[in-house]
Amino acid sequence: MRLTPISATGKGPADRFTGDVYVTTMATPTAPPYLSSAIVHFMPGAHTNWHMHPNGQTLHVIEGIALVGTRDGTVIAARPGESVTCEPGVDHWHGATAETLAVHVAMIVASADHSGTDWLEPVPDEVYDAAQVAAQR
Repeated sequence: MRLTPISATGKGPADRFTGDVYVTTMATPTAPPYLSSAIVHFMPGAHTNWHMHPNGQTLHVIEGIALVGTRDGTVIAARPGESVTCEPGVDHWHGATAETLAVHVAMIVASADHSGTDWLEPVPDEVYDAAQVAAQR
């Protein structure tokens, strides 16, 4: 058994996020299975850039409403206690609604030679704005 001390919370970098995002790393493994996890706080209106994970990603919502969208226009609005699985290799984005914050635990499997995330371009405003309808369910 081993205790991992809490990490300092840092602001998400502007080249990967729109708006105010704060990340607290939970696990950054140095040996297989390379499960990496973080608690991510998205303030209202904040979201990631498009990105993908070669081994997929699971997002477990713990507060607010989290939007998760794919390039084909599919959007899921997840609430506390719900999880969203992003399939391997699928471009997606996630974040808060325009009016409500979102907090989720993000989990990915990386590898010895790859962080587990391929960051892409920012999500266009019209894509993010259209996703707000999903939050109305």
